Parts: sequence; structure tokens; C-alpha cells
Amino acid sequence: MKIEIITPDKTIFAGEGKLVQLPGLDGLFAILQNHAPLIASLKAGKVKIIDNSDVVAYYDITSGVVEVKENHVLVLVG
Repeated sequence: MKIEIITPDKTIFAGEGKLVQLPGLDGLFAILQNHAPLIASLKAGKVKIIDNSDVVAYYDITSGVVEVKENHVLVLVG
């Protein structure tokens, strides 16, 4: 699935992956391939991405919103 993490100034990550773990307002949750459409608010924490080669990367965020639609995960952060 396509994953993007974007701030108002730049793109932090853009690529393909098989898992995204996000810090939701009510706790951590994960997005996998073929996830149902979703919009959720995010709090401060780490976004974990596992790419298609099983490489794990972490990105710190302070807050944001995630949209999941048709195997595209768009994370907008402040």
C-alpha cells in the first residue's frame, strides 16, 4: 500500500509499505493492506512503518490526522 507522511513544509515519508502503526487519541492502532476506509485524529507519539522489505522506520509526530482509502494511507501532521 502507498504511505505518505506530510507536514505543511515537506514530505517526511513517501513509499510503499505493509504496516503503519499510529498513535490514535485512544491508543495505538495499525493499518494493513486492504484496510477499510478510515479518518482518525492522532496525538503525539511515533508512527511505525514496516516497508515491503521488512525494514522498520519510526517517525515522531506531535499531532495529526490520518486518512485511509483504497490502500493509500495519508498522514497529515503539524
